[in-house]
Amino acid sequence: MSAPTEGQREGSLEAPTRHPLDWKNPEFYNETSLLQELERVFDICHGCRRCFNLCNSFPTLFDAIDESPTMEVDGVDKKVYWEVVDHCYLCDMCYMTKCPYVPPHPWNVDFPHLMLRGKAVKFQKGEVKMRDKILTSTDTVGKLAGIPVVVQAVNAANKNKAARKILDKTLGVHPDAFIPDYHSDTLRKREAPRKHSKPVSAQPSSDVQGCTSVAEGRTPVATATRGKAALFATCYGNYNEPQLGQDLIAIFEHNGIPVRLAEKEQCCGMPKLELGDLDAVERAKDANIPVLAKLVDEGWDIVAPVPSCVLMFKQELPLMFPDDPQVAKVRDAIFDPFEYLMLRHKDGMLNKNFKRPLGKVSYHVACHLRVQNIGLKTREALELVPDTQVEPIERCSGHNGTYAVKREYHEIAMKIGRPVMDRIAKTAPDFYTSDCPIAGHHLEEGMHSGKPPTHPLTLLRMAYGI
Repeated sequence: MSAPTEGQREGSLEAPTRHPLDWKNPEFYNETSLLQELERVFDICHGCRRCFNLCNSFPTLFDAIDESPTMEVDGVDKKVYWEVVDHCYLCDMCYMTKCPYVPPHPWNVDFPHLMLRGKAVKFQKGEVKMRDKILTSTDTVGKLAGIPVVVQAVNAANKNKAARKILDKTLGVHPDAFIPDYHSDTLRKREAPRKHSKPVSAQPSSDVQGCTSVAEGRTPVATATRGKAALFATCYGNYNEPQLGQDLIAIFEHNGIPVRLAEKEQCCGMPKLELGDLDAVERAKDANIPVLAKLVDEGWDIVAPVPSCVLMFKQELPLMFPDDPQVAKVRDAIFDPFEYLMLRHKDGMLNKNFKRPLGKVSYHVACHLRVQNIGLKTREALELVPDTQVEPIERCSGHNGTYAVKREYHEIAMKIGRPVMDRIAKTAPDFYTSDCPIAGHHLEEGMHSGKPPTHPLTLLRMAYGI
């Protein structure tokens, strides 16, 4: 690598840009060139070290360098490179908040997508555990675990110490890691009539009690949303916490926003992306995008209650399939629920007739929400509730997809989340919450307070008294 100029050393002052993922190119899977690129980027990271306090990828790399004979990247055993890859859970926070060398900087550092390339090479070589394939097969696991006869046994086993020890021994799932309940009464079953509903027009703002356009006497402006939303339930929202979807539907309808379910769906593909199984991501895309694009053509906006799923459609699929107009169409029409509600508020169309305060709320901001660059819309919405104070905590919870569930990473995941847990405990809030529901439960596990998290959608529904 040539010596950097002064401008290169200082980093780029331009807004970051993301290059498409060239995963269809055979060179993408060339292990020799991958290792060369890993060494190039690791050398840049070694000279910077701004990301030392994010995930465990960076301490693993920096400790290996410091303990090597040369104290440089060239002294590090290549097996450490793969350990760095394994510790990355694609949160994107290094790219979005720390690294000064991301494109358009000439050094062109995209650490998360380089780690993704490493994961894809490992997957293609067959160096993936059966456990990891099972954990990322969320649709299959959800369908099997949700069978009425099976679901009670599965949920009981997940809470039984002896059964969890067996699961640890056979699959490598840590016995203390949070595993969510499964429901045979899924969201899609609870809301089945909605998937067949016909498009209807949203209520005008004058019909929404307490909205700003009525309360302040303003004429509503042209809206940034189309006023009706199709819900992509997500695997987690369908099988594990169907109440989240019901809360979203209740809140939206309370605001005069018609809601329907997407006619069908399967996993967004984020778990398989984390695994490096990019062909499985493409299969998920081929199943979901035509359904969602058709809804957009019919005049529906798309919402989903899990930040990782929204990010998949907003960022990862468009970067994997940059020339697919249907993918772009969905990208431009999908919203985080609170992003959607605050756009309505900006247009004077949000119901602010709240019935109860929420008091003090500790709010963990999920990483996959932060990297969407939409601002703290959840906090903004909750702070509209009178007598409510929201303290945002912009640190990683440590759960990170399947990372915290794995035996070899669970204790590291708890350590990563400890600053968030300590902040919540010190604040002693009336509620603590996270946009990522499973992150909230990971924090619950680490705090041992006996007090469960309350999802932001549930909090807002409580505030409305509906």
